[in-house]
Amino acid sequence: MQYLEIKIHENVATLLLDRPQRHGALSPRLLEDLRQALRDIHQEKRVRSVIVTARGEHFSSGVDLHTFHEISQLPEREQWEQWFQYWRQLAETCEEMLRFPKPLIAAVDGAAIGAGLAIALSCDLMLATDRSSFSAGAVRRGLAGGITTALLAFRVGTAVAAKMSLSGLTMDASQMDAAGLLADRPAPVDQIWVTATKWAKDCAVGSPEAVAATKRMLNETIGEALLSQVASAAADSATLCTTESAAEGISAFLDRRTPVWP
Repeated sequence: MQYLEIKIHENVATLLLDRPQRHGALSPRLLEDLRQALRDIHQEKRVRSVIVTARGEHFSSGVDLHTFHEISQLPEREQWEQWFQYWRQLAETCEEMLRFPKPLIAAVDGAAIGAGLAIALSCDLMLATDRSSFSAGAVRRGLAGGITTALLAFRVGTAVAAKMSLSGLTMDASQMDAAGLLADRPAPVDQIWVTATKWAKDCAVGSPEAVAATKRMLNETIGEALLSQVASAAADSATLCTTESAAEGISAFLDRRTPVWP
């Protein structure tokens, strides 16, 4: 795998997003590596729970806007196909995580932005360090982060989802803890691994069948509407990528300037 490393210790696997030079930006290849890793770990009977984390100073900076810029240079018809393919790939990755039968624990250090936050929210539990930050700022790039919004609403409610998605403001780990998103209080950077491993082992105590059934109940029964919302949000996000606002937002990011909306 090009952008992901798998480590297994006893009955806990760690999926390490390995693209620090782009702050964990979710390129199509990284998303495919993550899905392949989930399939590989699914077959490992000795693995009872999984930690999802990242190498480098940040968890994930979200969608790969360099990839988006490349797509925006294609002919119009090819653009639409590529936009739709990217967002569908993200939606399917999140769905695969939600349906994954073993507990997933996101260990977030640094920033989890937009689609990167969606990956963390697709895990069953989230942990953070005292330097972590969270944002759903797609609107500030002329984009719609509907997948992240749907997952935020499912995990912590529509009030927090609206606050983060409409304003694009960043929340720190203590604010996310107060909102009820974190499974434990923010940890020092050098303790996040210990905390994540503790939760992973706690989640591995019950029977595999009971844990898998409980995940289905949480993410597919109680969260029955979530999977359709994620799929619908992917289509909406792809459509918005074809607008002048999206083109301006992406260009402004790459040029390191404030966007001027049409």
